[in-house]
Amino acid sequence: MEEQATTQAPYAGLTPDTVLDAVDAAGWRTDGTQLALNSYENRVYQIGVEDGPPLVAKFYRPGRWTDAAILEEHSFVAELKDLEIPVVPPLKDKAGRTLLNHAGYRYALFPRQGGRAPDLESEDHLEWLGRFLGRIHAAGKAKPFQHRHHIGIETYGRGPRDWLLGSPFIPPELKPRYKEVTDLLLAGMARCYARAGNVTPIRLHGDCHPGNVLWTDDGPHFVDFDDCGMGPAVQDLWMLLSGERHEMELQLGAVLEGYNQFADFDPRELWLVETLRTLRMINYAAWIARRWDDPAFPRAFPWFDGPRYWEEHLQALREQVPLLDEPPLELDSGNR
Repeated sequence: MEEQATTQAPYAGLTPDTVLDAVDAAGWRTDGTQLALNSYENRVYQIGVEDGPPLVAKFYRPGRWTDAAILEEHSFVAELKDLEIPVVPPLKDKAGRTLLNHAGYRYALFPRQGGRAPDLESEDHLEWLGRFLGRIHAAGKAKPFQHRHHIGIETYGRGPRDWLLGSPFIPPELKPRYKEVTDLLLAGMARCYARAGNVTPIRLHGDCHPGNVLWTDDGPHFVDFDDCGMGPAVQDLWMLLSGERHEMELQLGAVLEGYNQFADFDPRELWLVETLRTLRMINYAAWIARRWDDPAFPRAFPWFDGPRYWEEHLQALREQVPLLDEPPLELDSGNR
């Protein structure tokens, strides 16, 4: 994971003409139309193409990933596509390259994938998602990533926490409380990992929230593998769960009904659900802070740079402390 904040607006030179020129340079003739899509970490555009369907152009945030890490992401998605798993790999230019460069920006082009959000109240949808996640993870177990990050306490918890404590974002009067609460959380998360035992990290999507699943009449399509990495399998499952405990247990049961057809889920990993939720909360705050020099972030998150946000964030973190020592979600006998 990135450890440094940006020092200047990273996309200042990415003008509309530059975007279109990049697509033309890759071998597609644009028709002059473009639509900015909802993305903050990278810049993503739908580009009209003459004599063909629109493409999606993704311009990678400068300095975040190495070329090797991006190419490893591309290779993983292509591997899944070859297994007929519904993902969207990048297109190749005439030279067979997926990672392209224009005017100092690294980018990739993708076919446009339509779809709607999955219905997470539907057991059929959850089981369908589980089947494909099981297939993704079965492939992910075949070999490790060499250049991608590991999802865990150090990368998503302690590192971002320490960075925030050294930054000007947390109001000075709240820093002692923030350190106290996050010290308790780090200790609690370590206990959760100890209870889970020797969990084997695998290659996985890494950010499998419902916004990264597009549903069509043919079922789910998994998109945006920008955060793929090594982690516990449950990382790709817990974000599909919501509501009260009994509701999450029912949802989890439906997901695993499909998942276990293609991969064996280790129930010990359920000790990590609240840990992974807590890590996401800490890392999310650090992510916004590290991107604050990008003009898109103050516009998108105007509430972030003020004491009220940090008071509410601290309260949300404090509520996670006892949850880390609660028993994990329970599975019925069919999913044990």
